This record gives sequence, C-alpha cells and structure tokens, in this order.
Amino acid sequence: MIDKTLFVTVMVTMFFSLIMVFSLSTYPVLYNEYPVYHFLIRQIIAVTLGFFIIIILSMLDPDKWFNKIGLSVFVLFFIIMIAMPFLPASMVSDTGGAKRWIGFGFFKITPVEFFKVGFVFFLSWSFSRKILHRQNMTFAEEISAYFPYLIVFVISAVLIAVLQKDLGQTMVLAATLLIMFIFAGSSLKFFLSLIGTAFLGLIILIKTAPHRVQRVVEWWATVQDPILSALPDNLSNSLRVEMSAKESYQVSNSLNAINHGGFFGTGLGNGQFKLGYLSDVHTDFALAGVAEEFGFIGLVFVLMLILIIIFRIFKIASKLKNSVYSLFCIGVALLIGFAFIINSFGIAGITPVKGIAVPFLSYGGSQILSLSLAIGMVLMVSKKTHTKEEIINSDKGE
Repeated sequence: MIDKTLFVTVMVTMFFSLIMVFSLSTYPVLYNEYPVYHFLIRQIIAVTLGFFIIIILSMLDPDKWFNKIGLSVFVLFFIIMIAMPFLPASMVSDTGGAKRWIGFGFFKITPVEFFKVGFVFFLSWSFSRKILHRQNMTFAEEISAYFPYLIVFVISAVLIAVLQKDLGQTMVLAATLLIMFIFAGSSLKFFLSLIGTAFLGLIILIKTAPHRVQRVVEWWATVQDPILSALPDNLSNSLRVEMSAKESYQVSNSLNAINHGGFFGTGLGNGQFKLGYLSDVHTDFALAGVAEEFGFIGLVFVLMLILIIIFRIFKIASKLKNSVYSLFCIGVALLIGFAFIINSFGIAGITPVKGIAVPFLSYGGSQILSLSLAIGMVLMVSKKTHTKEEIINSDKGE
C-alpha cells in the first residue's frame, strides 16, 4: 500500500492553493482585465493534472519504472536547459534578460522545476552505484569520488544562476546536494570544505550581477537598524545604507500584511495588501497573503502541512532497503524543505527575496506538476517499505 497520509496531506495542500490563488489574484485580474477565474482555472488544471500524475505513478512497479522515469526526467530537462539560450524568442519567454520559461503551444513550463527532481534522482542513482560501497575514504579519495557530481552541479549552476538569472533555485540545489553528500557518507572535513566553497561561490555570483548586489543592499536597508545599533558608531556609520527601494517596499508590505493579519486574520478575501501593494502575492508572497487573511493560525496550518509532508517522506526513506529509493526520498524532502525555508525567510525579511514558490501552495503549473512527479515517485517506492525489524532481519540473512 502507498503512504495514504502523504497522499492526503499533499492533496489538502494543493486544494488550499486553489482557495488562496482565487483570493490573492484579485489585483492582477483587475489590472490586466482578465476573466475573474483566469488564475483559478489554470491552477485547477495544474492541480488536476498533478492529481492524475500522482495516482498513475503511485500505481507503477518501482522495480520496473522508477529508474526509467527518473533518468528520463534528468536527461530530458538537462538537455532542455542547455538548449534554452539558443531557442527562438517565440518559444522562450525573455523577462529581464532571463530565459526561464519555455512555451509548448498554449502552455509554458519552467524546466528548472523538473530538472531539480531529475537532479535528485541522478544523485541517488549514482551515489548508490559509485559511492555507498566505499568506506573510510581519505580526504583526497573523497575529492576524487565526489568531483564528478560537483562538475554536474557547476554546469547546472551556470545554466540556472547565470543564464536564467535564478539564484534561488541554485541555492536550493546546492543545499540539497550538500546534505545528500552527508547521507552518502562524506566526512565532516569534506562537508565543511564544501560549505566554504559554496559560500565563496555565492559571493561571486552576487558580486558579478548588479541586480543581485542591489537586492542585497535593499534587503540590508530593511534589517540594518537593530544590528547597527549594537555596533560602535564609526563601524555603524560605514555599514549603513540609505532606505530606497523596491525590494524594501516589497518586504515592508509583506511584513505589514503579516502584522495586519494578527492571530486570526482578516478573513478569506478581506486582505488589503493584495490590492496592488504587494506584487506577486499569489506566487512568491503567498505566505504573506495567507498570514493576512488567515493570521498566525493560517501560517501554522500551512507549516504543519509542509512538515507532515516532509516527515512522511523521511519516514518512507527510513523504511526502504533499496538505497536508490531511500536517497531519492531524502532528496525530495530536502527540495521541499529548503524551498519553503528560502521563501518564508524572504517574505519575513530575514534574507533577500529569491523568487522561490511555496511548495504546493503558490500559483504556478510547473512547480505543482514537478512536485506531483516527485511525490508520485515517492509513493511508487513507498509500496516497498519494510518495518525496522524486517530490515534488520534481512541484513542478517545476507
């Protein structure tokens, strides 16, 4: 049997997304003179397709289909991302010099959303074949063993962070890769060296892109006062920047929306900051919209749904004897967890906004369908779970 708790929780979250997308899309509907149900209908289509993807994949035999599907997703969307800079403008949408969306007739997808799922599969599949059987490696051996994966990641980072100007997705992939290295058995020394390298890489990516530098400066303007007040005056004055900016405006309105919602919220449909004060409220700032209309209670509800999803996926991973299945489940849980953290930290002003959707909740067909693909594959392998005692007895038998 599949994990029914995971399936039900995912469907509840996606159903809640329909309610929030309809409520939070009021301003873009009016401003662009779209039909009243423009965004809702699109989200219903995505959720319905996601439902069938989950159902169909969960019914398949993982021993026959899991590797085929996972490898196909990785190779296909890796090739698509490589090809995107060279495709004609009629196929690839160009926004601010970033080509992130590719059109197939009447619909568009964001390939990086699907690539993340394929990347996690590639890591789990390759780790189980090349890494897991190697024990007590020296630091030099670890570098040699993990270097090919770092090369694949660097290529992916160039495609996503440089060509598509999407640093947020790169950070999600980087964080997922680092934690999966731990589960694959990397040493603390190797892990810490990767952390340092990743931090250096992040600084380079920020410094080489003026729009990222500006975003960091604008974020710092919103959080600097309580930090600088604790520093000496000469240092405080040298670090202070002037409040200017769009990013500050967005984050300020996000915080105001959260504050306006209070404990119980203003009620469904009664939010004020969605009316032109907070752009992208039905996508990147969906949590701020939930906080205003459903209050702290609404945020806790969403948080509990996400935590249940992550917990159930980790629980499935712990009961799987097949290392490919187990590592894939861990990777999917990490993708969901890091995306939620980056988004929630951004709307709260803790970190700069990164344009990451709230998993299963934000408007957007690509993130709904890609996560449905991932959950479908997790449910597919959940039929292979064993109790702890069965795993121990099986290991003894071997």
